[in-house]
Amino acid sequence: MSVAGTRVVGVTHELRDMLIPFRAQAVEEGCPEEDIPPLPAEEVDRWIGHVRPCALLTYGGDGPVAGSFGGPLLLPHGMPDPEHPYLASVDFAALPKDSTDLPLPPGGRLLLFASLLETDGDGNCGQAIYVPAGTPVEERDRNTWNGHVGDEFDQAIVDSYPQGELRVRTEPDLPYHALPGFSHAYELADVWCDVSGRSGHLQIGGYANQEDSESDPLEFVARCAVHQAKRGRWGGGGPVSGAAEDWVLLAHWNPVISGREGADVQWGIQRADLAARRFDRTFSTVYWNP
Repeated sequence: MSVAGTRVVGVTHELRDMLIPFRAQAVEEGCPEEDIPPLPAEEVDRWIGHVRPCALLTYGGDGPVAGSFGGPLLLPHGMPDPEHPYLASVDFAALPKDSTDLPLPPGGRLLLFASLLETDGDGNCGQAIYVPAGTPVEERDRNTWNGHVGDEFDQAIVDSYPQGELRVRTEPDLPYHALPGFSHAYELADVWCDVSGRSGHLQIGGYANQEDSESDPLEFVARCAVHQAKRGRWGGGGPVSGAAEDWVLLAHWNPVISGREGADVQWGIQRADLAARRFDRTFSTVYWNP
């Protein structure tokens, strides 16, 4: 059995079939907890037509090991200390084939860093470091980021970052924000959130996720990147586009941390920078709705 009416390119039948529960709930039930009635089948099928694959990484889940939350911080020799707390390492070679529609390198590791200490403003809240396979590395103290000396609450947040191996599986992803041409966009996004039931995960590719977003969260990422580049605080002097269509979601993290419930972290990167493997030009934002 396959989901009817989809217009999906580059997505397997298996992934399409994983959307059958979403379609059934959207068309037959809606989301009673949110007072959402059943939705028009034609609009649901058009929404499904925007599906993208994503690599979903969780600890304690199924699938092959593809990285870890925490663990040793291994950086290339001579690289400056990171500016933000260390979160995770992802092994590109361990990701299933076609688990994303991004032009990722076939090997090497992606190190992700994120700060949940500042949850407003338009500053860069994280970074990504790509370490090609075979690069000589050295272990660094994970608490040397940016010469940080924080208060007890800040340190408690960072100490609460998850630890453990990450297992990966390929899943379909649908928008979490309103799309033009859909009269029930918010309801569709709410049903998808309800059916997907994701929490505490790290995701490579797919859609940026930000609660109750009227527009693509990548629009905010792009706007912040442009602002910071104009102030000389980001970008290294390279071109920075303010158009969301020139950006893709590299990674998303949904923290399950006391004191930061409801937060979402996005790492966006310009398509041109991803093609050039300029992961140093990743821009990260944090949205928190306490």
